[in-house]
Amino acid sequence: MKAAVVVSFSAPLQIVERDVPTPADGQVLVRLETCGLCHTDIHAAGGDWPVRPSLPFVPGHEGIGIVEQLGSGVTNRSVGDRVAIAWLGSACGSCRYCIDGRETLCESQENSGYSIDGAFAEYAVASAAYVVPVPDGVSAVDAAPLSCAGVTTYKAMKVAQIQPTEKVGVFGIGGLGHLAVQYAQIMGGSVVAIDVHQAKLDLALELGAHHVVDAGTTDPVAALEALGGLDVAVVLATSPHVFEQAFASLRRGGRLVCVALPADGGAMDIPIFETVIKGISIIGSIVGTRQDLVEVFALHAAGRTRVIAETRSLDDVNAAIADVLAGTVAARLVFEYAAVPAAAGIG
Repeated sequence: MKAAVVVSFSAPLQIVERDVPTPADGQVLVRLETCGLCHTDIHAAGGDWPVRPSLPFVPGHEGIGIVEQLGSGVTNRSVGDRVAIAWLGSACGSCRYCIDGRETLCESQENSGYSIDGAFAEYAVASAAYVVPVPDGVSAVDAAPLSCAGVTTYKAMKVAQIQPTEKVGVFGIGGLGHLAVQYAQIMGGSVVAIDVHQAKLDLALELGAHHVVDAGTTDPVAALEALGGLDVAVVLATSPHVFEQAFASLRRGGRLVCVALPADGGAMDIPIFETVIKGISIIGSIVGTRQDLVEVFALHAAGRTRVIAETRSLDDVNAAIADVLAGTVAARLVFEYAAVPAAAGIG
C-alpha cells in the first residue's frame, strides 16, 4: 500500500510502499477513501510540540474509509461499514474523564497520526471501539474535515455555552473557522468573523456571519468594541497576540475559548484585574468526543452545515502542506485516494 511517512522532523514526507497492516484484537482494517490535512499534521511532521511523535510515523486523523477486515473479538463493526478515524484513536475507558464524558482528556489516550500511525495511507488499522460510523448522506470528502475541523469547533461552541443572540467572535476563518461560523449560528449566536484575508471574510459572510472584521486593515479590538463587544471569543488562529486581542474584545461575563495551538506552546499576557472585575472565563477546548462527532455527522446529514474543501492526491502531500502554510487554501484540503484492490486474503 502507499503511505506518506514522516522519517525526519526536518525533511519532507516520503511516499513509500508498505505492507497492508493486519488488525490486532479489537481492531479493524480500514481501506481509506479520503483523509483531510489538518494543521496538527503539519505540527506533527515538524516535531513542533513539546511531546514529539516517535519516528517514523504516518500522520492523518481525518480518515474516512470502508472496513475490510475485523480483528478478533470485534462485534460492534461489520465489513463494509464506512467509518471515520479521528484524533482520538483510543482511550482507557475507565478513568474519571472517560467515565464522565470527557474522554479526550484521558491521560492514557492514543492519537491517530501522532502516537499511532494514521490515515495518510491507503489502509490503516484502528480501534473498532473508537472509529465512528459515517451516516448515509455524508460524502467521504465532506466527512474527512468534519472528523477534526468539524468536531473541534463544534465542541468549542458547546463548551462556550452560547445563549441565543449572544455575539460570538470567530478569530481565524479557514478549515476550522468556516465550520465554527456555522456551528455558532446553529447554537443561536450572532457571529462576527475576524481574519486578515478578505476572501476568507467573504466566505464567512456567504456562510451566514452577521459581521466581519478585517484585522489586517483595522484594529480588531476597536472594531469589536464598536459593535458592543463579544460575549464569546473562539480563537482558531495560532498567534498568541490574537488570543490577547480576543480577550480584550470581550464584554463583561464574556468567555474566551482557546482552541489553536501555537507551534512553540505559546503564552498570552492576561490582565488579572480585568479578568476578575469583568467576570471573564478562559476555557481550553480540545477536539471532541465520539458522541460529539456523531452529532456533527448528524447535523451535516440533515443539511445544516456546508464543508468547503479542495481535493488533492497523496502524492502531492508536501505541496499541500506548503499551500496550507502559505495561507492560500480557502478552507480545507482533503487527500482523495484512488480505488485500490482489496488487500490480499480480504473480501
